[in-house]
Amino acid sequence: MSALTDSPAWKKLSAHKKSIEKRHMRELFADNAQRFDDFSLQAGPIFLDYSKNLMTDETMSLLFDLARQEKLETFRDAMFAGQEINFTEHRSVLHTALRGQSDTPILSQGKNVKPDIHAVLEKMQNFSEQVRQGKWLGYSGKEITDVVNIGIGGSDLGPKMVTHALKPFVTRKINMHFVSNLDGSQIAETLSKLSSETTLFIIASKTFSTSETMFNAVTARGWFVSRVKNKEFIKQHFVAVSTNTEAVQNFGIDKNNIFEFWDWVGGRYSLWSAIGLSIVIAIGMEAFKELLKGAASMDEHFSRAPLEENMPVIMALMGVWHNNFFAVHSHAVMAYDHYLGLFPGYLQQLDMESNGKHVNRDGETVDYCTGPVIWGEQGINGQHAFYQLLHQGTQAIPCDFLAALDSYNPGCGHHPVLMSNFFAQTEALMRGKTEAEAREEMTAQGLSEDEIELLVPHKVFAGNRSSNSILFKELDPYTLGALIALYEHKVFVQGNIWRLNSFDQWGVQLGKQLASQIQFDLVDNEPVVSHDSSTNGLINYYKRFRNIEGNKLLSCDNDWSSLQEIMEQEFENKS
Repeated sequence: MSALTDSPAWKKLSAHKKSIEKRHMRELFADNAQRFDDFSLQAGPIFLDYSKNLMTDETMSLLFDLARQEKLETFRDAMFAGQEINFTEHRSVLHTALRGQSDTPILSQGKNVKPDIHAVLEKMQNFSEQVRQGKWLGYSGKEITDVVNIGIGGSDLGPKMVTHALKPFVTRKINMHFVSNLDGSQIAETLSKLSSETTLFIIASKTFSTSETMFNAVTARGWFVSRVKNKEFIKQHFVAVSTNTEAVQNFGIDKNNIFEFWDWVGGRYSLWSAIGLSIVIAIGMEAFKELLKGAASMDEHFSRAPLEENMPVIMALMGVWHNNFFAVHSHAVMAYDHYLGLFPGYLQQLDMESNGKHVNRDGETVDYCTGPVIWGEQGINGQHAFYQLLHQGTQAIPCDFLAALDSYNPGCGHHPVLMSNFFAQTEALMRGKTEAEAREEMTAQGLSEDEIELLVPHKVFAGNRSSNSILFKELDPYTLGALIALYEHKVFVQGNIWRLNSFDQWGVQLGKQLASQIQFDLVDNEPVVSHDSSTNGLINYYKRFRNIEGNKLLSCDNDWSSLQEIMEQEFENKS
């Protein structure tokens, strides 16, 4: 038994779970007519109803005790103060500083980071306005019509999600494209639609050495140079978001077109930084600043509100309650909003890369579950795909339901019908349908007794399935910023409860290391025997039946200058 599971607060919650697990939420609502009022709150533009969870006042009190036992407030204050809470990488965690609205100094390793933040924001504004106003011209004197963001992970998921979510705020038509997949089909299809004269590429890589990003960057560079026949034109069509100035310049990008960010900005928290350059080009700096302000409002709430009135804390504790005491290790996010269609995918990285850990801060293997599996879909589509499992499956999966009160495209009564489904699904998950209700319903439909007996087991819904409902007036930049920050802080709180470092990601490294070694195995057609029998067999099967022409670039092994030359020659030959 670990120190956490043997702790007083944890033991009290375990005992309490036994006393409440047989209760039904129907009873809890019947016993307390004020349950909705008691278990809902507003934080800035976001409203949260968490009354449809299997818990009581006593549950919440015990959960708050657990948070205080784990010194949540102390760790929270340390993060905002710039202390190196990412201790395995000796880094501060200061994505909150990127959206802070005051000029109060925030220190990282003794240096005030605010002047650098302001300088980069100003550079982003100046550049984006040139592009948006048609003043940044390509090599032939034409305006930029298309922007391709090349990145992966946080350098792709965040900007792509926000740009999609804020489409109604696009005020100048510039086509935005996002390339992340190492499968060459994605960038090939993207490039096939573009003109070298009017395309701008943003290469987003902190180290400028991430293999997936650099292969796509080199492909884009080869495509471009093969058409313009002059490498000097790269300076007008490529910019970079990176800390590695030397590598960027070696690639051919002008040093004035490098947008800086810092090691205290984690990838999955980086959309607020220069990584958000594609967002700024899409929606403009004023809207981007509203996004920052919305996030800052949630930062303020999280940093100051008492735990009992703190939205990220409450959402996090509900997740701990389900994950650790009811053994529910999956969490679904349902967005009843077309523009939030990419939000569940964004949350997957934010949550699972942060808290998918099996050792605690002391390096000890944990004996409790940490980060859940995060998944989801747009709400209505999900209803016709996997809601059957949510309602009648053997796994009781908690859900977050998100929706705007007003739609930018209400159509002919679309939005009220959409919202009726939102409200109905949360009610159905909570209430379920009893056998008596199922019999009464079928009797009213005129079914025979034999038909009723046949169907009644299939018509019963257990209910008692937990959900949170999150509502907001409309999905504007301010609201979206607050919503993203809400989930960021929720993840932080859960990591703190589980005694994790939520800000490193060593688990993504092993596969990358092995892949870089296996690249050498794929250069020729000789059989491989250096791995386990399965890996050997798969590699040899691939080598036996592949088209060798598509694999010769691998021999360059990250020598980007050589790879660039080969790629440019490839495009030259094709054209």
